[in-house]
Amino acid sequence: MKRINLLFWSLLLSLSLTCCDNSKAGNAEQANSKKESKKNKSGKKGKADTTASEVTIVQKWDMPSILREISGIAYLGKNQFACIQDESGVIFIYNTATKKIDRQITFGATGDYEGIALVGHTAYVLRSNGKIFEVDNIDTQSPKIKEYDTPLTSKNDVEGLTYDAKNNRLLLAIKGAETNTTDYKGIYAFNLKTKQLSAEPVLKLSLSDPMLQGSKSKKPENSLQPSDIAVNPQNGEIYLTESANAHLLILNTDGSIKERYALSKNDFSQPEGITFSPSGDIFISNEGKKESGNILQVSIQ
Repeated sequence: MKRINLLFWSLLLSLSLTCCDNSKAGNAEQANSKKESKKNKSGKKGKADTTASEVTIVQKWDMPSILREISGIAYLGKNQFACIQDESGVIFIYNTATKKIDRQITFGATGDYEGIALVGHTAYVLRSNGKIFEVDNIDTQSPKIKEYDTPLTSKNDVEGLTYDAKNNRLLLAIKGAETNTTDYKGIYAFNLKTKQLSAEPVLKLSLSDPMLQGSKSKKPENSLQPSDIAVNPQNGEIYLTESANAHLLILNTDGSIKERYALSKNDFSQPEGITFSPSGDIFISNEGKKESGNILQVSIQ
């Protein structure tokens, strides 16, 4: 009888310990589930943001001090880039082989110049108030300069400029707010035949795009602030850089965001410009703060 009682109590103790272990495991699993749920709701790592490790640096060129505030760049070939900076009406031809400025082309007075595009031997430079400068034949000592006003203003803060060869037009991307809406930011087309800007955007970048859901900006208009624009010559895709938010974006044909890459602030201090070589190599210019400005050749993994 004593043996039976002993076996009964041993069995009861064993069952109690098993239930206790299962309860602890369940509680741990539930706690982990709550942590994961909280993490997902926080938006700190949303599916809309691809990590900076996807964008790798292939080569780097530090700029001379006069180009510390480098903004727009355009690929010239033969180790050369046409560069502008924020404050001077000058095009700087920078040579990556010699790491020196080959020559300078003055086209305007002091101003806030943000974008540059090349169409053959003609350069177009964008000022942030929407004015476009045409510098005809940059290979000559005294190129002809023409200026074109557009309906855009300094309130729009126009920073992006590129050549769309397929449609023989320039594309302008605004960084600031649209004039009559807070729903989107537009990309406008400047017809190179008529020298007129489209009344309406050719693409509207929705500020409620799902790919912007991880933005920390309190104001919707600050969730997307394009600093430059470029067309990939290999496939026609439009790329945007963002300086304030340090991102590289690729657009779909309807203006929605296809990819959004977060850029490391350690490597991309202030990404202000982007350009492509004819073979599709990507180059991004960064304005310097305490350090030198630079041009980076990058690849996307």
